[in-house]
Formats: sequence, structure tokens, C-alpha cells
Amino acid sequence: SYFGDKSSCVENASTLNFTSSSSVRGLNSTCIGKTPLSSSRSVCRSRTPLMGYSVTSSSAVSAHSVASVIVAVVEGRGLARGEVGMASIDLKNPEVILSQFADNTTYAKVITKLKILTPLEIIMSNTACDVGNTTKLFSLITEHFKHVTFTTVQRKYFNETKGLEYIEQLCASEFSTVFMEIQSKYYCLAAAAALLKYVEFIQNSVYAPKSLKVRFQGSEKTAMIDSSSAQNLELVINNRDSRNGHTLFGVLNYTKTPGGSRRLRSNILEPLVDAETINTRLDCVQELLQDEELFFGLQAVISKFLDTEQLLSVLVQIPKQDTVKAAESKITNLIYLKHTLELVEPLKAALRSCNTPLLKAYYSSLEDTRFGIILEKITTVINDDTRYTKGCLSMRTQKCYAVKPNINEFLDIARRTYTEIVDDIAGMITQLAEKYNLPMKTSFSSARGFFIQMNVDCSTLPNGQLPSEFTKITKMKNTYSFTSADLIKMNERCQESLREIYHMTYLIVCKLLNEIYEHIHCLYKLSDIVSMLDMLLSFAHACTLSDYVRPEFTDTLAIKQGWHPILEKIAMEKPVSNNTYLTEGNNFVIITGPNMSGKSTYLKQIALCQIMAQIGSYVPAEYCSFRITEQIFTRIGMDDDIETNASTFMKEMKEITYIIQNANDKSLVIIDELGRGTSAEEGIGICYAACEYLLNLKAFTLFATHFLELCHIDALYPNVENYHFEVQHVRSSAGNKEKIAYTYTLSKGCTEEKNYGLKAAEVSSLPSSVILDAKEITNHIAEQILHRQKSTPEMMKQRAVYHLAMRLVQTARNSRLDPDSLRIYLKGLKKKYEASCPAPGQNDEQQ
Repeated sequence: SYFGDKSSCVENASTLNFTSSSSVRGLNSTCIGKTPLSSSRSVCRSRTPLMGYSVTSSSAVSAHSVASVIVAVVEGRGLARGEVGMASIDLKNPEVILSQFADNTTYAKVITKLKILTPLEIIMSNTACDVGNTTKLFSLITEHFKHVTFTTVQRKYFNETKGLEYIEQLCASEFSTVFMEIQSKYYCLAAAAALLKYVEFIQNSVYAPKSLKVRFQGSEKTAMIDSSSAQNLELVINNRDSRNGHTLFGVLNYTKTPGGSRRLRSNILEPLVDAETINTRLDCVQELLQDEELFFGLQAVISKFLDTEQLLSVLVQIPKQDTVKAAESKITNLIYLKHTLELVEPLKAALRSCNTPLLKAYYSSLEDTRFGIILEKITTVINDDTRYTKGCLSMRTQKCYAVKPNINEFLDIARRTYTEIVDDIAGMITQLAEKYNLPMKTSFSSARGFFIQMNVDCSTLPNGQLPSEFTKITKMKNTYSFTSADLIKMNERCQESLREIYHMTYLIVCKLLNEIYEHIHCLYKLSDIVSMLDMLLSFAHACTLSDYVRPEFTDTLAIKQGWHPILEKIAMEKPVSNNTYLTEGNNFVIITGPNMSGKSTYLKQIALCQIMAQIGSYVPAEYCSFRITEQIFTRIGMDDDIETNASTFMKEMKEITYIIQNANDKSLVIIDELGRGTSAEEGIGICYAACEYLLNLKAFTLFATHFLELCHIDALYPNVENYHFEVQHVRSSAGNKEKIAYTYTLSKGCTEEKNYGLKAAEVSSLPSSVILDAKEITNHIAEQILHRQKSTPEMMKQRAVYHLAMRLVQTARNSRLDPDSLRIYLKGLKKKYEASCPAPGQNDEQQ
């Protein structure tokens, strides 16, 4: 009953009882009573049905300016609480994405996935927000998405049986393998049932049978970056100015199509975790960099593609009512389809000489005969010279004369009438120009139709005014725009003639579309190829602007002379480079140094390089090797964190709790300035405890701190390394004052820049006696702490043995050295080990 003729497809949708709200406050009150959908739609002012829209040539930069994704979320009840099903569809892209996974009490996976989707609207069951019994998931989602429209649907519409029926009837045959993945995924099927029923209602259309791409997206296939970390790292949005392009997305985005831009964004937020797939992409980027002809040839073709995904979305929807807007949209998109298919052969030609497996696979996919079949059917009806053009009048002309002559006699008559009216309008404006001796010209806009425009100084007009027969006069500088009563009538005749043309053209187009529907699914393949090639070209383009290198994937995070990619774009020059080295045996790095010495920038740099590597991009470094990470967590200190207040401290505790609850041995953890929101004693205690917990996880962790007491933790844990940012002390020319010069260079060991507070006091107006007393007390306390934490010879020996063992394991796993070079390296390890051992134990160990 969900399908069939247009009258039965919605199954009396007015009984669905949706409740909508555009804010959390409104939602809590409206959840009590149920409101028919027809009355709730006025509440959701931000949602606009896209059925009547045509594919546009909007730039890749603005591809995400308008949200268009609708998501349904449902959670299990009772013992199944925490098992979450999600289904989403982009109104501009006919692809249903299904997810089902177990989440913990923080619902981190749900929130992260929703943040990535940036939904226009979220649908949930009405039982999730029952008064007095609101679920934790519902509360968290509404808290994180305050500006997103929420709609509640009766629980019975979250029906897994109906969901499976929907998928079976709507899923294109190319994607039918998804049935194997989702048959037992009851919650995502339930979400799909509610989602598709709701979308078909608000769109006032049904999806054609076997027309949608359906994909199951497990949470294990990509790395998880929580929304707080994405914000800290400025992956897609700049924290100071959301319109600013100084983000990782901005650094890498040289895409030419909206689809390529969307793919880049989603990859940055969800990097890959499969090394083979990543290396396949890197092979492509390498070939594009080495073959200039291939790079420019592909870029020239890709830049001509429109939004293929949105084109598909419109083509596979069948409107329930034949309106003029729907007719015009279908005609426009058939022209866009012709334009797209005509680019297949040039794209094949550009790929013909490629060598990498992925590019060869794309070339083979483009040999699909269905592209030619569809284009042949289109060209039997549509004029050969009909094509996509810029400019509303030019495009209107293309639509009017799209269908070949002699196919419909009445259409030919209507078009002749339209031509005569347009000629009459031009002739009338020419006569008016001669009559009043004014430089009038014919102009056109989609809003006003034909109107008159002229550039003239008002002082040359009689009495400084236009003749009285002209109306609707607007003036911008010396440009006048206006019309007349006769021109308004002729515009009405023109519109009436257009309606007739569109109606008859629409009938022909619908018949043509019915003939090509069975072949149209090859466009999903084309859309995927175009967006991926666009993203890979974008990676290659970014490499040409800086000295990026291809990353390797091992069990080590090693970056030689790496730098911050966003900082490079801001400064327009290469920032200071630094090394990074983390292994299973040295997986925890403590970083110290004064404020503004470069700690936070360095930490972000490591995370950004890791993400760049895992999406298939080259990396800003001289050499780099990465361990595939499944989760990236960051806790970055902000300027206001220096203040001691309860809210800052609670924010810190929430962030570190989230990291501790979710991190594992495949995580990359970055923590900056933990414990600044409370007293020094408590801050040190919290940092120490957090470090010990993370050390047991074996996650790769970088921990920046001002608490120098933490540096001594390496005496207890041999997998801890200390690094610091160097500074130089420069005396003024007068010689009486000293200031710090920042080098932004990372060096091994703990910082020697201690007592930052005392140095600040020295340049203040505090009495010298107070400063002297403070120094003596500080030194006394520091000596006591150092005495308690001093390493024993046995501890030093254990640490040396541990480091030697881990280096040997690393060498066995990853070494590519020839025997002679390996022998020299091992001798060097032995010397380093002997030098690290305390003197009394050296002879024993050598024996």
C-alpha cells in the first residue's frame, strides 16, 4: 500500500500525526498533543520541499550553505537500550544511508554522526519525549541541535517490516547487496520506514521503484572524531569566523563540483581506517602529480559537471501533481542530464592513459553501455544544440526549444506564437526609445519578466523624470529599470504561451523519462566517479602549492620536519617545522614550555596531519609514517581556560571523562592544559591520575601541561617521553630588562623555563623583598619534590631495557635496511643502551 498509483502512495498521510518544532523549548510543549502534518509544516519555516528545484551550477564553496538532510533516529527499549538505528536522506541526493550500532551512555557516536550530517530536520518517536519520561538520547540530541527542526512521529511508523518493504521496492538493483547487511538490523529498518514515509509526504512526490541508492554504514569503517574535537581542530569551520576559509577543509578544498566538495567534507570528518583503501587513493594522487597532462585534462572535464547527485534526486521523484513548476523543473533537468551524459566520453578520453588500479576501474565503469543508450534516446527527442547555459533568459530559450520540431504540431505552433510575442516586445521597446529619444534597451529577469532598462543622467530627462506612461521605476546610480502597462500585458501573454509550451514539452519529456528510467542507475556510478576524481584532483592541487609528501602506514607515528597546514595558509609562508615520534614503546609524550611557545599549535598539527594521511592526502612534512587511528580525541585549552571558575573546570572534567570512557589502544589522544580551572594541587592530581589511566590504554597520547611535576612520571613509566619548546632570553639594549624570544622549536627533555609567575612578578611593581622570599620558598618546595621523585639506578636500568626491547621490536616489524646497514644500526642501539644504564650495572649487563 506504500506504492502503486499516486493516490494511494501516502496512505492517508493526514493521519500520520507528526509534531514539529523549530526549537527545543517549543518541542517540549508540543509533544503533548498530536497535530496533523498539514498544520505543523508552517512551524518548520526552515524546511523547503525541493521537488520543484532544478540542478544549479552553484560553486563547490557554497555547497553546504543550506542544510538538506533529514534523519530518523530510533533507540531500542528495555534491555536493548543503547542500540541505535539511524536512517538519513539528502533531499538533494537520492541516497539512503542506514546505520545501526551500540552506543554508551554518552551517546557519543550518535551525536558525532548527526554533527557530520548537519541535518535540516530530525525525526524521532513520540514516545522518546513523553512528558515526564523523556529519554536521555532525546534530551542530548535536542541539547546539541538547538537550531534544528524536530518532528515526532507515532512509534508505530517506526516499523522494521515496512522499512524492509520500502528498501526492497526502492533500492536500485546495483545496490541490492545491502539486503545482506540490513536484514537483521531492525532498528535502522524501523528508522528507514518512518523517514521515507515522511519525506514522500513533505516532498509531495514518490520515489520511482528501484531508483534509490541504499547504503549501510557501519561505525567501524571510519575513524571517529567527536564534534568537540572537530571544532577544536577547525576541520570544517573556523572558530573565530565561520565564513573564514582557514580550516583543514579550506586548505584542501580545490574541488570544482558540489559533489566533490561534499565528499571532501565527509572524509575529513570521518577519515578512513583501511590502509589498503587509503594507499589506493594515494597512488592516484601520485599519478596525478607525475602526469601533468592527466591532471589538467581531468580537471578541465570535471569542472564542467553540475551537481550530479541533485540531478539524480530530482529525476527519480515522481510528482503527485502536474504543476507548471514541476513541468519546468523536469524539462530543465532533462537538459542537465543531456549535458552530463555528453561529458562521459571526454572523461573517458582523459582517463584512457591512466595506470593506477582505481583510475583504470573508473575508466572501465565509464564504458557502461547504458550511458550511450540514454543519450541516444534523449537525442531522438531533444535538439542536438540544446544545452545548459548560464543566464535565466538564455536557459528559458533552451527549455522552450528543447524538443525537436515536427514531434508535436501544437507545440510548434505555441513556440511560433511565443517567438512573435518576444519579437513584438523588442519592437515595442525600440519604438518607445525612438519616441522619447532615450537609450532604452530590453532586459529580462526571472522575477519581472521583460522590462526596460537604460543608463542616463537624470539631468537629461525632462523635469528630471521619466514619461508618465512608465511604472514600477527603480534607480540605481544612473541605471533606470521600469515597465509600462502595455509591456505588462505582453509579459502576461508571454507567460501564458510559455505555460502551454512547458505543458506540452513536459508530456513529451515524461514519456522519454519513462523509457530511460530502467537505465538511469548508471548515473549513481558516474556521480561517485566524478566526486571522487574531484576530491583526488583537489588533493593533488594542494600538493602543488606546498611541499607535501606521501605518507606511509606502519605501527609508528613518525613525522620528520612537519608543519601546521592551516597556519601555512594564514601566514602565506612555511611555519617552523618539528619532528614527532610515537611508537608502542614510546606512546606517551609530555610537552612543556611557556605560554605562546607553540604547544597548542603543535598538538593540533599532529592531529591534522593524521587526518590528512587517513583521507588519502599528502602531508606537510619531509617524511611521515602513521599508525592507523580509529578515534581522535582532543582537549584543547582556550584563552578563557586560564581563569579559575567552576564552569571552566566542569567543562574540562566533561571532556576528560568523555576521552577516558571512549579511548582505546587505537586512539590518538591530544590533551592541552588540563586542570587549569582549579587549584594547582588539584590540577596536578587530576593530570597525574588521567595520565596513568591513559598510559594503561596504550593509546598514542600527547599531553601539554604547565605542571612541571608531571615530567617526573617518566621515572615510573618507561613509555613516557618529555619534550619542550625552546625559548631564548634577550636583554634589552639598556640591559636592565629581559624578554623571551620564541623559537617554536621542539626539543627533548623537560623545559628549563620554570616559575613563569615569578618572572612575571619581576617585571611588575612588587617589592624586591617579596619577590626574593617567593623565590626562596619556591626553590625549597621544588627540592623536596625532586628528592621524592628522583629515579633509582634500578629504575633507570629498567627504563633502558624497556627502550631497547621496544626499538628491537620496531626494527623487526618495519626495517627495510640491508644487512650491513642493519648491523650498524643495531650496534648504535647497543651503545645507546649502555650509555643509558647506570654505571654500576654496565659491566654486569655486558657480561
